[in-house]
Amino acid sequence: MPVEIYNAASHRAVESLAAKLRRRQVVGSRQAALETALVLRQVISKERFHNIGQLVEIIRHVGKKLVEAQPKEHTVGNTVRKLLHLIREEYNNASKESSVPAAKVFSISKFVLQGQPRKQITAEKAESTLVLKEDDPSDPDSFARMLKPVVMEAIQDILDEIETVYDTISKSAKDHIHSDEIILTIGRSSTVETFLKSAAHYHNFTVIVAESGPSYGGHDMAGSLSSAGISTFLVPDSSIYALMSRVNKVILGAHAILANGGMFALTGSQLVTTAARAHSTPIVVCAGQFKLTPLWNLYHEYGALDFADPSSVLGFEEGDLVDKVDVVNPYYDYVRPELVDVYITNDGDHPPPSIYRLIKESYDDEDNEL
Repeated sequence: MPVEIYNAASHRAVESLAAKLRRRQVVGSRQAALETALVLRQVISKERFHNIGQLVEIIRHVGKKLVEAQPKEHTVGNTVRKLLHLIREEYNNASKESSVPAAKVFSISKFVLQGQPRKQITAEKAESTLVLKEDDPSDPDSFARMLKPVVMEAIQDILDEIETVYDTISKSAKDHIHSDEIILTIGRSSTVETFLKSAAHYHNFTVIVAESGPSYGGHDMAGSLSSAGISTFLVPDSSIYALMSRVNKVILGAHAILANGGMFALTGSQLVTTAARAHSTPIVVCAGQFKLTPLWNLYHEYGALDFADPSSVLGFEEGDLVDKVDVVNPYYDYVRPELVDVYITNDGDHPPPSIYRLIKESYDDEDNEL
């Protein structure tokens, strides 16, 4: 029997975010993940459920609606999967311990401490416990009152991890970038931008920014890095291969990291990584773990891309030419796993072959398809 959201405020929140995703009013992996977590928090705070199965189905129902609204924003589904994994893990641990006569409670200290904590957890809070009680027929909402605080903690930890991901990843920047190196990146990635600015506190280096037409996000990236005192050069995308022989390292951001170790990244990333591989230049990708998705690129290399308005490539004012050509303007490129050397995440450095293991640890198999 399909689950429905009965609370009017919850229903409006889900429909509002779904509409924003469809209209591209919420764009980008981090923003989509944050909005999803906030809606999940609102839904769970309002909805009624009497057992763990109902709670899981409510969350899956919300996730399915949001993913269907915008399948290309993979972090929407990732956020839902992460929450479901945490809930099942902690509930299962509680069930096991409550079956032992001497231990009818379980500690949620590990649960609270997962991810990036909001603040220093006090000893008193770390020792808090959750009691699993039998269903009380006279109080059908007792189960929800017991579990909601734990679920809210899980959602807040997910929010904290997403909100602090830039700073967490950038802590290792000084170990990956060295003095007098020449770094190449393309377009604008907030993760890469914070990473480079953090490294600039310890080393002097030069950054070459490819402009990434037709969006030209590289212009903003170059201006931001230059304002931070980093020696920066802005170049057209056509110069990437010619300059690659002088480059010591390529640093890119990612839109989504797939289970096979490949990724979707800003359009032009395929050009950069192919040129870098031809010159044996190391390719480093900075991305938060919330971008890990259990999906595989099962189609050809252009099968899972998202396409933008072609008018930014070839304007309608071109007249007869518009009717004679098909213009392709993808948002993202698919970059094969063999073109990436290492992923730097908020949980350390990982080579592409280990991504599948990380995904197995982060999500449950039953949630691969919401």
